[in-house]
Amino acid sequence: MDAFFASVEQRDHPELRGKPVLVGGTGPRGVVAAASYEARVFGCRSAMPSAVAKRLCPHAVFVKGSFAQYKEDSARVMAILESYSPLVQPVSIDEAFVDVTGSSGLFGGGVAIAEAIRQRVRSELMLTCSVGVAPNKFLAKLASDLNKPDGLAVITEDTIRPILDPLPVSRLWGVGPAAEKSLHRLGVRTIRDLYNLPAEVLRSRFDDFGDHLWNLARGLDDRPVHTDRAAKSISHEHTFAQDLEDADAVRAVLADEAEQVARRLRKHARFARTVTVKIRFGDFETVTRSATLEAATDRTDSITNAARSLFDQWARAFRPVRLIGVGVSSLTESAGQAGLFDAGDAEKKRAVDRAADLIAEKFGKRAVQRGSALHQQKRHGAHGPGSDTPPT
Repeated sequence: MDAFFASVEQRDHPELRGKPVLVGGTGPRGVVAAASYEARVFGCRSAMPSAVAKRLCPHAVFVKGSFAQYKEDSARVMAILESYSPLVQPVSIDEAFVDVTGSSGLFGGGVAIAEAIRQRVRSELMLTCSVGVAPNKFLAKLASDLNKPDGLAVITEDTIRPILDPLPVSRLWGVGPAAEKSLHRLGVRTIRDLYNLPAEVLRSRFDDFGDHLWNLARGLDDRPVHTDRAAKSISHEHTFAQDLEDADAVRAVLADEAEQVARRLRKHARFARTVTVKIRFGDFETVTRSATLEAATDRTDSITNAARSLFDQWARAFRPVRLIGVGVSSLTESAGQAGLFDAGDAEKKRAVDRAADLIAEKFGKRAVQRGSALHQQKRHGAHGPGSDTPPT
């Protein structure tokens, strides 16, 4: 979706149309959740501190946000996507992958389906979206950003090199400011430069992340599109614009990620036996650790506790963190058996989860959070992954 939150506000409030609109808080710790294209001209963007956005665009209109409305519109968009293929993988409230390989016979192929989706979103929601059509997820995501707003871009096997080569390396998945600087020191500024760099050089400098870069520079990405119900695992991760140097701030993000993962498990009536924490340090070393639970669960507290215990093994010799993620696997359709003396306590905690899910369903997933995560997020200015929305 194009500037989703801001576009919804401009649609529902005609007096905001054509004006620079910023959705987010205006307090000392306020963060911009979305910026209209009129505001982006001045350098405003999502995740920017509101105070900075005010300086860049003093005449911008700040809107608190209508998160229940955003959720409703998101559900309508996802329903449109699902009418063309059952393989829809939402990656946030305003973005999703759709595998239309099996839908071509019915709807005329990727480009025709992309055009149909854009037309329906415009006519049914009075909003615009940009669509990328390509052989894999990485290229489709890249294509979706090439002609924003209200654009359509197609990448085929024959056009991969002409499109990728001149782009800056910052357009690659996972390349943030720190990785970009490291690549610049190697003389790599464009994807073509990266393509010409030997795999051994990338691997010696970035370890496993080097293999990831080598593949993306060639337009390679073998990850399938899947729904949570068909998935063998569910995960949430967040890459920070600047390395986090405080272990408590990382723990806060972990708690938020664990909550989102647990909520997705409950939504799809699945239970997990294994919890995994992935961490990428400031020097790009990436490691993972996993723990097997005594019984399969979908409880937020169980997944959070397991994730924090895994992270605490690293926290004894803490290093700045570039990325942190929580995942669950060994999914089943039934929960493990609670112990006789734990059953009452477990049911109380499930009741808390059910209440939190209902609030999140009605008001948005940031409407309610665990106290420890919210306290630490406010204290350290970190916010959770998977959404443009800051904690409230």
